[in-house]
Amino acid sequence: MNPNGATNPTGLLARLPEHDRERLGEALRRLVAHGSILGLEPAQTDLYHWCHQNREWVDELAGLLDFKLLWDQQERTVQALPQTAAFRLRLPLDATLVLLTLWYEFDTAVRDRGETPPIRLTVQQLNDSLKTKFEPLQKNLPSSSRLAEILSLAQRKNLLRYAAEVPFERSIIEVLSTLKRVIPFQNIEDWNKNAERYLAAAKDAANAVEAGDISEEEPSA
Repeated sequence: MNPNGATNPTGLLARLPEHDRERLGEALRRLVAHGSILGLEPAQTDLYHWCHQNREWVDELAGLLDFKLLWDQQERTVQALPQTAAFRLRLPLDATLVLLTLWYEFDTAVRDRGETPPIRLTVQQLNDSLKTKFEPLQKNLPSSSRLAEILSLAQRKNLLRYAAEVPFERSIIEVLSTLKRVIPFQNIEDWNKNAERYLAAAKDAANAVEAGDISEEEPSA
């Protein structure tokens, strides 16, 4: 028994000091729940540095869960990319369109304007970009309350930072580099192919409704 009354651990991890076991567990829980550890966030700095110092342990145990870890020393980030479907995000169409648009805005800012992440834009700018890029999908674009839900989810997954303001349209979104790795398009051409797929599906569904072949339904993401 240790001084706190807990039973001393046995098994494969028994040789690790208690502090290291706790850190390893904390790291895995955060990677599964949030997708990454952001070392530039004050609350996560110590955990990131511990992970970097014990990279082999973290890589090996994450691999048992079918996660591939991407380490970015410059941005102090370790990100877990699921290699199987079990941990992948399954998003409805409106959330998919939002993330696609944020990817585009991030890529354009970095590649064309030379900006440094995180990339900042307002909710109003995001809405304008959504309407421009997916005009045929107007009925699938999220309302303000729904957009707030989508942004909150993306924040929980460490894809962006966001804090709602009044009016909502002035709220600032900071898109993180982690989004580019979750949606790994090679270039804008790759992005365009995926965007065209959603637009084509919407047009096909609309034509079928007009012809009376099927009832009106939202295209699946």
